[in-house]
Amino acid sequence: MTLQTAIAQSSSPERDPRPAAAGPRLARAFGRLPPTALLILSILSVALGSALATILFSTVGPAGTAMLSAGFSAIVLSVLRPPKIDSRLRKHAGLILIFGLTDACMVLPFFLAIQSIPLGIAATITFLGPLGLAVATSRRISHFLWIGVALLGIGLLTPEIGADLDSTGLGLAALAAVAWAVFVPLSKRTGTIFDGIDALTWGLWMSTLMLLPFALAEGTVLHAGGLELGGAFAVALLTAVLPMAMEFQALQNISARAYGILVTLEPAVSALVGALFLGQALSGRATIAIVCVTIAAIGVTLFEKPDAH
Repeated sequence: MTLQTAIAQSSSPERDPRPAAAGPRLARAFGRLPPTALLILSILSVALGSALATILFSTVGPAGTAMLSAGFSAIVLSVLRPPKIDSRLRKHAGLILIFGLTDACMVLPFFLAIQSIPLGIAATITFLGPLGLAVATSRRISHFLWIGVALLGIGLLTPEIGADLDSTGLGLAALAAVAWAVFVPLSKRTGTIFDGIDALTWGLWMSTLMLLPFALAEGTVLHAGGLELGGAFAVALLTAVLPMAMEFQALQNISARAYGILVTLEPAVSALVGALFLGQALSGRATIAIVCVTIAAIGVTLFEKPDAH
């Protein structure tokens, strides 16, 4: 899943005189690509990173992969833009703690889920988090109609629960969805307190520490070699660092709602990546469910006012 809400917080004006933040610095590398293209590349990057993560599970484990990718992401962001240490960090330590916990609850359940259910289905269920927020924040009737189409797609998955779809995996994906929904307002809150992406960096460090006991309990991470560590680093780049840069750039030229809805193309892209790279064939119902979510995303985007911010 993407870090779009965390990136949204860093699109506000900087409150300190330090050099450009990691987001803008990396974003410039993508030149003048249209925001839609950047978002599609970001979604594809996350899907490929998640697919790579599933390959690492057999040697590093899902908890180990989650911990290493969070740690590598924190290291990269810290190098690109060292987070500022001041009284705000001490004063709002509890908020950073919750931020890190939320990130851990997004990543680890999602990784555990894709062990037992297809990547596209896991991404679709996880999307219920931001979809719920879309319901809560929408004021146009047309938006609710398209959201209804998306919910219809989710409903089509119900008969397959317990049969073709593992109920535990679906439950873990739902937990990740709840965490993602919490992550949205929490990210905005931390963005009003900390400069740039400092809160994201501190949150990733905290998430790494929280995931460490689970990784150690798994045991496999202790035997990770250079190849596995390199794979985890690639997962960090594909699922966090590169999407952050591309989404930061896209946010400069697209409305917040259109941006959020375009990101819901992730289930369709994840399903395609799962089919092509992991051999995860989907049933007719599952395919229709993902199509419904995609149609809903396109529909809301088409009815989005171009000047809305």
